[in-house]
Amino acid sequence: MYTVLLIDDDERLGKLLTEYFSRYDLTLISEISPKAGLERLENTNIDLVILDIMLPEIDGFEVCRTIRKNSDIPILMLTARGEVMDRIIGLELGADDYLSKPFEPRELVARIHNILKRTQSDKIANKPEILQFPNLKIDKFKRLVTIKQQTIELTTKEYALLLLFAESPYKIFTRDEIMNALSGIDAELFSRSVDILVSRLRQKIQPLDSCIQTIWGTGYRFIPSENS
Repeated sequence: MYTVLLIDDDERLGKLLTEYFSRYDLTLISEISPKAGLERLENTNIDLVILDIMLPEIDGFEVCRTIRKNSDIPILMLTARGEVMDRIIGLELGADDYLSKPFEPRELVARIHNILKRTQSDKIANKPEILQFPNLKIDKFKRLVTIKQQTIELTTKEYALLLLFAESPYKIFTRDEIMNALSGIDAELFSRSVDILVSRLRQKIQPLDSCIQTIWGTGYRFIPSENS
């Protein structure tokens, strides 16, 4: 199930779409202010952003520009005006698609699924065989992990966890997401064992253990740094 963030000051729209999206395996989180929306994006695993152009305080163009400084998350922009220039500006700023208000909810869902399908396919196609950080190298073809040119021996689960983190740096993974990602390796994996697995991985990859950050109450994320 994908999680979609709606940034739109129309509270009624958020309530209507929340119920509608649930029929199509989409979880909707809505924020009515740009600031709250950006904070939510920073602290929550979001797969796509629906962004209204006409927002209070900061317009959607500026929000889009802010998001694109640090993220390539898919963005679908909404506008009540439907002007061609709005569409051009939004796309030039990095939006993935555009929809004019009023719209049919089914069309919005179809566009979201198309964007997610395309972006997920691109990510798979563009995944490199070698992940390289300043002091960490992961060769997926050879299944080899080296830290400061020293080979690190990892179990199958430890390697899969490190690869999961390294392929999506900065992304916050909940314990449930980690369990789902590794379920094919260990069907008995549960919440507490995720914490144990992370602890073991940290011990194996010292002194890079600090690159795996604990997000209290949520999960973990990998933060590349000069130490990695």
